[in-house]
Amino acid sequence: MTASATGMNKQVVTRFAPSPTGFLHIGGARTALFNWLFARHHGGKFLLRVEDTDRARSTDAAVAAIFDGLDWLGLLGDEEPVFQFARTARHAEVAHQLLAQGDAYKCFATPEELAALREAQRAARQPMRYDGRWRDRAPDEAPAGAPFVIRLKAPREGETVIDDAVQGRVVVQNAELDDMILLRSDGTPTYMLAVVVDDHDMGVTHVIRGDDHLNNAFRQLGIIKAMGWDEPVYAHIPLIHGADGAKLSKRHGALGVDAYRDEMGMLPEAVLNYLLRLGWGHGDEETISRDRAVELFDIDGVGRSPSRFDFKKLENLNGHYLREADDARLAALVSPRIGQRLGTQLSDEDMALLETAMPQLKPRAKTLNEIAEGGEFLFKNCPLDFDEKASALLDDSARALLAKTADALSPVQSWTVEAIEDVIRRVAEDAGLGLGKVAQPLRAALTGRTVSPGIFDVLFLLGKEESLGRLNDVGHASVG
Repeated sequence: MTASATGMNKQVVTRFAPSPTGFLHIGGARTALFNWLFARHHGGKFLLRVEDTDRARSTDAAVAAIFDGLDWLGLLGDEEPVFQFARTARHAEVAHQLLAQGDAYKCFATPEELAALREAQRAARQPMRYDGRWRDRAPDEAPAGAPFVIRLKAPREGETVIDDAVQGRVVVQNAELDDMILLRSDGTPTYMLAVVVDDHDMGVTHVIRGDDHLNNAFRQLGIIKAMGWDEPVYAHIPLIHGADGAKLSKRHGALGVDAYRDEMGMLPEAVLNYLLRLGWGHGDEETISRDRAVELFDIDGVGRSPSRFDFKKLENLNGHYLREADDARLAALVSPRIGQRLGTQLSDEDMALLETAMPQLKPRAKTLNEIAEGGEFLFKNCPLDFDEKASALLDDSARALLAKTADALSPVQSWTVEAIEDVIRRVAEDAGLGLGKVAQPLRAALTGRTVSPGIFDVLFLLGKEESLGRLNDVGHASVG
C-alpha cells in the first residue's frame, strides 16, 4: 500500500520533528525535505515540531541552529512551530484518560525490582522487557503514597501489522511488545506518548521519518488504537550511509547543514537536489529543480535500501548550480569569503568588479570557496605573495619576458579583451614562443598562482593600471 493510495480522503499533513540537542543534521534535512515535498505534491501542509522534552540537553542555541538550517533550505513550516514541552499537560491528560478507560494502569515496581528483573532476564538470555507485574493488581496493594508510573496495557495476543509506504507490510507479534511507560513517577510524559498525542492534535496524516523509528511505530500504535484515533500512514525511509556502507557519522562528514553552507561553500539548491536523489529517483534525471521535485515527488519513489553519501557527486552538482546562479547573488555570497582570506572588507567598487568577474570565475569552480580562491587575486595589494609553483615560473628569462609584455601593453588605449589578446599574441610571436609559454609567467605575475581565469580576462578585469603595475613589479624589478 503506498502513501499515495491511503489517507488521501482529507488534507495531507506532514511534520518534521527534530530534537534541539544540536545542529540540523544532514539526514534530518533530507527527512524534512521529503515531508515538505510530499505535502506540496499533494496540496497539503508541512508542519514543524520541536521535541524539546529533554530539558537537560535542549538548548535555545540548538533551536536557533535548526531553524536557521531549515530557513536556508527553504523548508520552514506552513504554520508556527509547535514546542512539545509546552504541551506537557495535554500529554498527561491523555495518559489519565487511558488510565480511566482501563487501557493503562499504575505500576508501583521499584527501581530495585526492575533492576533485578533485567538481571534475571539477562542471565537467562531472555529479551529484556517489563513483565507486567502490576498489570492486573489493584493499586491499593501498594504502600500508601508509593511512587508509580502509568503504563499502557499493550495487547498480548495476536499481531500488529503496519503497511508501511516504504518498507511494505511489517508484522510484529504482540507478545514482543511490553507495557511501555506513558507517565513517569514525577508525572512527566515520555517521548513515546508525547509524539503520538502531538501527531494526533496537529492532524498529521503521514508520518515520514527514518527507519530507525519503525519499531517505535508498533508501540505507538497501541496508544492510537486505545484512544480510537485515526492511524497515520507510516513511511519509514532508510538511513543515509557513508561511502564505506557504514551508518553516516561525523567521520564521513555528517555535519550540520550550516557546515555545508559556511565551511564547504555549497548552495542550498545543490544540497536539496543532492538530498532528493539520496534514496529517491525519477528515471535518469539527476538535476531536478525545486518546482520539478514538487511535481514528481511521491513516497512510492523511495527505495528500501540505504543510500551512500558521495561528496564528489555533491560537489559536481554544486558546480552545476554555481554556473546557473545569478552573478550578483554569487558576488554577495563570495565577497565575505574573499574578505576573510584577505583580512579586509570589499568595497562597493570591489563588489561591482567581483560581479563583473563572475562569468569568468564560476565555470571553473565547484564551491563558493573555490570561487573566492579564484577571485582573490583581483583584490590583493602589491607586491603579491606568490605560491611555490608561481615562484618557480618567475625565473630571469620569464621576468625579462614580462617586462617586454608590460612595455607592449603600455600604449594600448582601448583596454578590451580583444586588444589585450592581440598584443599578447604579438609578444609571443616576436619571442618565438607558444602562447602558453607567455601566459604561464603572466598568470603567475598577475595572480600569484598558476591557476586562474583565462589570461586575457585576468588582464581585462584587473584594468590597465593595475595590470602594468603588477607586471612591472615583477618584470622591471630584475631587468632594469
